[in-house]
Amino acid sequence: MRTIPPSELLVNDDGSVYHLHLRPEDLADTVILVGDPGRVAMVAAHFDTRDKEVSNREFHTITGTCKGKRLTVISTGIGTDNIDIVMTELDALANIDFKTRHIHNTLKRLTLLRLGTSGGLQPDLPIGTLVFSRTSIGLDGLLNFYKGRSEVCNHDMERRFVQETGWDDRLAAPYAVDADRELFDLFRNDTTEGITLSAPGFYAPQGRWIRLEPADTDLFNRIISFTYEGRRVTNCEMESSGIAGMAAMMGHRAGTICTIIAQRTSYQSDTDYAPYIEHMIRLALDRLVSL
Repeated sequence: MRTIPPSELLVNDDGSVYHLHLRPEDLADTVILVGDPGRVAMVAAHFDTRDKEVSNREFHTITGTCKGKRLTVISTGIGTDNIDIVMTELDALANIDFKTRHIHNTLKRLTLLRLGTSGGLQPDLPIGTLVFSRTSIGLDGLLNFYKGRSEVCNHDMERRFVQETGWDDRLAAPYAVDADRELFDLFRNDTTEGITLSAPGFYAPQGRWIRLEPADTDLFNRIISFTYEGRRVTNCEMESSGIAGMAAMMGHRAGTICTIIAQRTSYQSDTDYAPYIEHMIRLALDRLVSL
């Protein structure tokens, strides 16, 4: 049995995991992930009770109950580099004995749902649309560092995406991974099904041009035109691929719902999107407490 060295899994003096500052008993089996630390309070405002609140860096966590169900809401910050930290440490809290540094004989399956914002890539998806990322295409390369990546990804979609977009081999190899089917079915009647891009940045990686010109100014147009088995690319954000991919490899169920707050095809955005976020939160909590 492998003993995980202290240099690989860092545990603070109080028994909490290094970045999240959570102990195993602080984590619920159902976890809502948000990017913005300020959005944690929006979710927790619907809790009936709170038994844990902790902040460290961009990671703000509240655990409590909503309609009798124990939930955790945690902010991840931006990008799949942060998702790598959050997903690994959440899994460690659920499935590692911090004293012996051994993996539990019986593994716990977490339910993880990201509630985020994104840019819409199709003209018929207006601001305020809720998109469930049935499939995420990661442009960041995170999953390519992990053994087991090939077992959870759609290789045919990856191959066709590379071919049809004229993907530059100097960029990270794209990976395509599905969300958990049960979570998709839970929300499918209230959201738009999506193929979501997870980009490794907000500006050039998403086709934006401020002062630094993208290396390929037409790449995003080719991406928007990509279809797979009649499905189209709907939106772009920065986290869903890492969540879906790492969860699939670890045996957790995970999905992402995003509110469209910018319409990339019409060059419109709405910075007063709090009512849309509140609607998304209420919908998510209503469904999750029923699981």
